[in-house]
Amino acid sequence: MKTLKVSIRHIVLTISMIICSAQLIECYAQKGNAEWQMGVALYSFNRFSFADAIDKADKAGVNYVEGFSFHKLGTELNGKSMSSLDKPDISKMQEILRNKHIEMRSMYVAGAKNEADWRYYFELAKQMKMQYLVAEPEKESWDMLDRLAGEYKIKIAIHEHAKGKSIYWHPDSVLEAMKDHPNFGVCADLGHWARSGLNPAECLKKLSGHILGVHLKDIDKSGNTEAGDVIVGKGVIDFPSVVAELKRQQFKGIVHMECEHKMENNLAEVIEGIKYFKELYKQDR
Repeated sequence: MKTLKVSIRHIVLTISMIICSAQLIECYAQKGNAEWQMGVALYSFNRFSFADAIDKADKAGVNYVEGFSFHKLGTELNGKSMSSLDKPDISKMQEILRNKHIEMRSMYVAGAKNEADWRYYFELAKQMKMQYLVAEPEKESWDMLDRLAGEYKIKIAIHEHAKGKSIYWHPDSVLEAMKDHPNFGVCADLGHWARSGLNPAECLKKLSGHILGVHLKDIDKSGNTEAGDVIVGKGVIDFPSVVAELKRQQFKGIVHMECEHKMENNLAEVIEGIKYFKELYKQDR
């Protein structure tokens, strides 16, 4: 009889494990198979040369960075910015990235005035094997940009600064830009949405299916376009709801940490923000 009891106990345990496994599978299916990566927007380190900025990104433990067109790249790149690079400069940038096992999948473009300017950035993106260019283009350039993005097979990710500073501050204006422009997507800036008094998770939901990348930041006051930047998790943004929404969408892009305070010495803040966001991801599993 003792052997029979043990067998029954084992059967009960096995059935319980099967039920629990099924429940976990159903839970994961409901939350979505989100497999995003963490990166750093190099604007976080805009006081430093490209080489030093990449070194800081490496110390932050990421494998991806987002560049920006007006970055003063330092002596290693002849004092140039990303708006005026030649092939040897690009090769040097690639070498710096390769040495740290870091990839630049995107960059923020500002100041492009015409098709020639934009073609330069698409050529740069092609050589750097980027997936998209982040921008806030003038309405008159939408058709041209969509055409170039289709030609180069590199998307345009519409970025949003705060209300009064960008025509794209509200998701509705981003949706308008994407209409009839299949090569447009979204760079979701959580901090600027909150500055505009919007709920970042609701904005993500409204733009579901179009998110190419995320700018991760936090602020000290919602609905204030001049709100100060703070360590991610220390401000007003409801990040658990952001994580839940990204999981629901099965987002598989890159979440770029963008720190805009203590610019002379903010590596610790960048690392803390990345750690916080990663922990939220684990807790919501």
